[in-house]
Amino acid sequence: MKAVQIVMIVLLAVVLAGCGTEQPTGTATHSATHGATSGTDHGGSHANDAPYDAQFIDGMTVHHQGAVAMAEQALKESQRPEIKQLAQNIIATQNPEIEQMATWRKQWYRDLPPTGGTGGHMGDMELSSDSALPFEQRFISAMISHHQGAIAMAQEAQTKAEHEEIKQFAQRVIAAQEAEVKQLQEWQKAWFNQ
Repeated sequence: MKAVQIVMIVLLAVVLAGCGTEQPTGTATHSATHGATSGTDHGGSHANDAPYDAQFIDGMTVHHQGAVAMAEQALKESQRPEIKQLAQNIIATQNPEIEQMATWRKQWYRDLPPTGGTGGHMGDMELSSDSALPFEQRFISAMISHHQGAIAMAQEAQTKAEHEEIKQFAQRVIAAQEAEVKQLQEWQKAWFNQ
C-alpha cells in the first residue's frame, strides 16, 4: 500500500506541475474504460530546459512505479496464475530498473530539480474501477496501454538520449515490453474475445 501511496503522490505532483501546458500525446491507444488516469500526460516546469536524459529518467521512473503498483495489485486480486506470474516478472524486472535510473539520476543530475518527465503519453497508470469487468480484463487492458506508453517513450529515447546507457536501457524496455504486450493481447483474445 505504501508504494501505491508514493506513486499517487508523485503522480499528483507531476500532474500539478504540468497544469496549464499543452502536452503532446503518443501512439498508445486506450478506451474510456481504463480509469481516471487514462491517457495522462506528464510535463514539468523544468521540462523545456532540462537535459533530455534527466527528463527520460524522471518520466520512466514514475512510469515503472505505476507498473509495479498495478502488478502488486494483480498479485493480490488476480485468480489466474498466468497473470500472477507476469506480475511477479514485472516487479522483478522493473524494481531493479528503478534503482538503476535512481543511480544515474544521482550520478548525472544530482542538483537538478524534478523535471516532470518528457511530456510524452504515459498510457494507463492504474486499473479501471469498473467492477462490472473481471479484474484480469481490466489488468490486461491497463497494462497493454501502460506498456505501449513505455515503448513509445523508449523509442524516443533511442534517438534523443545523450548517454549510451539510456539508449541500451531503452532497447531492453522495448524488447521486454513488446513481448509482454503480445502475451497480454493473446490472453485478451483467448479469455475475453477482444
